[in-house]
Amino acid sequence: MERSDRKRKRTRRHKHRSNQTETNMYKKISEDDESAAKHTKSQGASKSSTFLDKMRARLSGGHFRMINEKLYTCTGNDALDFFKEDPALFDVYHTGYQEQMSHWPEQPVNIIIKWLKDQSPSLIVADFGCGEARLARNVKNKVFSFDLVSNDPSVITCDMSNTPVDSSSIDVAVFCLSLMGTNFPSYLQEALRVLKPRGWLLIAEVKSRFDPNTGGADPDRFSKAICELGFTSVSKDFSNKMFILLYFKKKEKPNSKMKEIEWPELKPCLYKRR
Repeated sequence: MERSDRKRKRTRRHKHRSNQTETNMYKKISEDDESAAKHTKSQGASKSSTFLDKMRARLSGGHFRMINEKLYTCTGNDALDFFKEDPALFDVYHTGYQEQMSHWPEQPVNIIIKWLKDQSPSLIVADFGCGEARLARNVKNKVFSFDLVSNDPSVITCDMSNTPVDSSSIDVAVFCLSLMGTNFPSYLQEALRVLKPRGWLLIAEVKSRFDPNTGGADPDRFSKAICELGFTSVSKDFSNKMFILLYFKKKEKPNSKMKEIEWPELKPCLYKRR
C-alpha cells in the first residue's frame, strides 16, 4: 500500500516537472518568436528607412538637376527672378552642387585660394558667383562676394552683369564655375568695368565645356574673345582632369571702340542621373 502511494507521488512529481518543462519551453519559444518578430519589424523599419532615404536623395538630386539646367539655359536676370520667387531653391541647388563636388579629387576654389595667398593681401577681390563664399572666408584680402541669393550678410545679391561696385576699383575678378548664364559675356564685360588697369581675371570652368570633341567651346577661341574684350592672356592650366584654369590681365588701356566679339557658345554642364 505504501509502495503504491510512493509510486503515485513519484508519478505526480514527474508530471509536474514535465508540465513545468513544457511551460518553460513554450515560454522560451514565445520569447524567441517575439524577439524574432521584433527583429523582423526592425529590419522592415530599417529597410523602409533606407528606401525613404534613397527616395529623398533621388528627389533632391532631381531638383538639383532641374535647377542646374535652368541656370545654364537662362540669363542671369532670369535666374535672379527665379530665386526671388523661391529662395529655398538656392539651398537645394547648393546642396546638390556640394554633393557633386564631393566626387572631385580637387576643387578649383582651393587652387584660387592658394594663388591669392601667394599675392599681396592688399589686393581687392570680386568673387562672381561666390556660392557659400569660401573664398572670402579663407583669404585675408577684402572680398566682394556676389551671387543670386544671399544667406550670409557678406554676400551681395545681384545679377553678375550689374554689380554695385565702382569702376576700376577691383584688383582680382574671380569666376569659379560660375559662367552659367546664356549672357555670360555680359558678366565678363562687368569684370572688365570693375577691374583696375592690369587687374587680374581668373576663370575656372568645367573641362568638358571646353572640349570641342564633345560639343564644347574651343578654348583658344574663348581666350581670343576675352582678349578682344580688353584682356591679355597670361597662362592656361589644363592639367586637371575636371576643370581648366585661365589667367588674364586687364589691358592698361582697353580699346574704347571694341568691335563685335564672336563669343563661342559654352556647353551647359548638365549632370546625369546617378
